[in-house]
Amino acid sequence: MTVFDGDVLRNIKAVRDIKPLCDDLGETDADFQVGDAVAAKGDSVVGDLLTRPFKYGTAVAYPFIKDIWQHTRFSDGTEFGVWYGSLELETTIYESVYHWRRFVVNSFPKERQVVGERIVFKALCQGILVSLLDKETVAPELLHPSDYSFSNAVGKYMRDQNQNGLLVKSARCSGINAAIFTEKVLSNVRDHFFLSYIFSPADGGPVRVERARGEQILAVQ
Repeated sequence: MTVFDGDVLRNIKAVRDIKPLCDDLGETDADFQVGDAVAAKGDSVVGDLLTRPFKYGTAVAYPFIKDIWQHTRFSDGTEFGVWYGSLELETTIYESVYHWRRFVVNSFPKERQVVGERIVFKALCQGILVSLLDKETVAPELLHPSDYSFSNAVGKYMRDQNQNGLLVKSARCSGINAAIFTEKVLSNVRDHFFLSYIFSPADGGPVRVERARGEQILAVQ
């Protein structure tokens, strides 16, 4: 167990050119931040950033389908959802690029260059988490790159025991991920910045990651 009190980064699909949620209620960034904070307390777009992942696998469950889209490392997608974040920006990129690239290869013509827009935001996590850091040395299947059967069982056990969440090494890089099972430990959503993922399936090269358009910060094979 570890007492965690800090920011966790979450990397999700987004549109880069959007207005602040409360742009018609204020004139400055400070006004917008206050509006977003108030909205986050209710059923809103901002509040959804903390709550929506927990609904995956619970609104509609398909136990007879082997590979449903809600299936993640610590949930089979049929009983509960998990809120995933990372402690480092690079980890959020490696994790999300892995899944995004697979989606592009399966969904788009190979001759087409595909651009995916993302937003990285911060959320404050405060609570007691179970630390599985270094446990992969005795249970390497915890970080299997594609077979989640063992980690799904771990996630179900943790949730059945009413644990808040866990910390675990990333299977995509050397960073650390947080898998959260309850929204009560999350608060204070803040936008961080946008990213663009650029990939050409035909050449099979790396995914180029840009912060500002034309400003590459990373290339992930």
